[in-house]
Amino acid sequence: MTLADRVALALAGLAVLSMPVYALVRARAPGDPDIARRPATVLLGRWVRDWLMWAIAPFERTLIALRVSPLAFNVLGVVCGAAAGFAYVRGAFGTGGWLILLGGLADVLDGRLARAQNVVSPAGAFLDSTLDRFAEVFALAGLAAFYAASPWRVLVVALALGGSLLVSYTRARGEGLGISYQGGVMARAERLVLLAVASLLEAWASPVLGVPTGTLVLWTVAAIAAGSLGTALHRTVAIARALARREAGR
Repeated sequence: MTLADRVALALAGLAVLSMPVYALVRARAPGDPDIARRPATVLLGRWVRDWLMWAIAPFERTLIALRVSPLAFNVLGVVCGAAAGFAYVRGAFGTGGWLILLGGLADVLDGRLARAQNVVSPAGAFLDSTLDRFAEVFALAGLAAFYAASPWRVLVVALALGGSLLVSYTRARGEGLGISYQGGVMARAERLVLLAVASLLEAWASPVLGVPTGTLVLWTVAAIAAGSLGTALHRTVAIARALARREAGR
C-alpha cells in the first residue's frame, strides 16, 4: 500500500468519525433545505447528504464571500474526471478515488454557488449537466484502458458507461416532454460514491482477498452497470406511463 493510499484511508476514516459529531451537534436542527427538495434514495439518504453539507459549510461560505464563479467548479469537475481516468490507466486507484470524490464535491458546489449568488440560468444548467457527462466518460474510459487486456472486463465498463448516460438521457428527455422524474437507485451521486469508495479500498482489499489489483473496482463497476441500466429502464417505464396518462387525460 502506497503512502497516497494510506493518506486516502486516513482521510476516509476521519470523515466517518465526523459523522457521530454531526449527529450530536445537529441532532434537532432542521436539515439542509436544498437536500430536502431532492428525492431520497436507498443508497444515499438525506442524513448522509445533510452531513456532507454540514462538513463543507465553512468552505462553501468562503467561496460565496469571495464570489467564486460556479463555472470554475463545472470546469474543475471535468478536470477531476479526466485526471481520475489517467490515474486509473496507471492503476493508481486510490488517487483516482479521491479525484472522483473531488469532482463530485465540485458538482455539489457549482449549483449551490449559483443559487447563493442568484446566477441560476438555463445556460448554467445546461453546462452543469453536460460537463458532468464529460467527467464521467473520461473516468470510465480510464478504467476501460486499465482492463484493456480482458474484453469482458471492458464490456462491464462499457455497460456501466452506457447505463450512466441512459440514466441522464431518460431524465433529460422526460423533462423535455414536460415530465420530471428522478426515481431509481443509481443516480449520479450513487455512482460517484460507489466508484470512489471502491477505488479507495482497492489497495487494501485486493491483497486481503488474494485477488488481482482492480478486482474490487471491477465488481463495483458491474454493480453500477446493473443498477444504472435498471434505473434507466425504470425511468423509461415511469415516464412513458406518465406521458400516456397525460395524453389520455386530454
